[in-house]
Amino acid sequence: MLDPHRLRIFRSVIANGSIQAAASQLGYTPSAVSQQVALLQRETGLTLFERSGRGIVPTSYGKALAVESDEVIASLSRLSGVVADLRDGVTGRLTMGYFASAGSSWVPRMARKLMDEFPQLRLDLILNEFPDGQQSIHPDIDVIVQSRYYERPLPTGYRQQHLADDPYVAVVHQEHPFAGRAAVSLAELRDEIWVDNDFANGMCRHVIMGACDAAGFTPRFQVQAQDHFTAIAFVAEGIGVTVLPGLAARKLPHTVRAIPVVDPEPVRQISVLIKESIVHRPIGQRAVELLLQCVATPEAAL
Repeated sequence: MLDPHRLRIFRSVIANGSIQAAASQLGYTPSAVSQQVALLQRETGLTLFERSGRGIVPTSYGKALAVESDEVIASLSRLSGVVADLRDGVTGRLTMGYFASAGSSWVPRMARKLMDEFPQLRLDLILNEFPDGQQSIHPDIDVIVQSRYYERPLPTGYRQQHLADDPYVAVVHQEHPFAGRAAVSLAELRDEIWVDNDFANGMCRHVIMGACDAAGFTPRFQVQAQDHFTAIAFVAEGIGVTVLPGLAARKLPHTVRAIPVVDPEPVRQISVLIKESIVHRPIGQRAVELLLQCVATPEAAL
């Protein structure tokens, strides 16, 4: 088994670009860092660095080891956190995953109340987004807010509970002809310039693309934005329109308007997944209760 301490030193050398810089960062002597790297190379039987001019660069083996060790180092860091919690007398720990718009609307209020009620709780929050329409669960997540699972089995060891239906809205500039409308049909947006708000091609994109297929057209994306906030900023400058879940459009610049989309009405269904091991624990039950309260009272304090 590889020595974790040597692995961390090796990763520091790669991150800092040299043994000298890694030694300065870690508070070691260059010879001590060089010795640990040499021992790791002997341990693995691989050449991890090679000479380049007056310095060194990682070999293909070194780069691969650095990438593959990410998860190991993260797990060791989490384990160190557990040890620290036990040493400090923290008796409960909950890890919660969320997507961006839930994180800005529901999760902070839920987390504040949960930490007030369980002062000894160690609450870890993880942004858990899914590229390319794929859904995966971080192995340490106890509770996760996400788009509802369909046409696939639930992850092993989890239960699912519906949280909310999240209808989509069209975000347009205040001077757009649709700005004063109570609703807009999806087909009416056919000829608009669209600002893409889900560049990763995640679940939000899949919902709207399915609705556009039903309406008989493909959106003309002329601006690629990485997220909802950036897409809305483009619209605020008068560049196109964007269509996104209503939850992502609750805090808008004064120069844009959000209009419900109908005929067909795209809807993102949001659920909470709970590990079966904590379903009946007070902390798990309370976390779900508070989430449901946040959904029911989006603007009110709990």
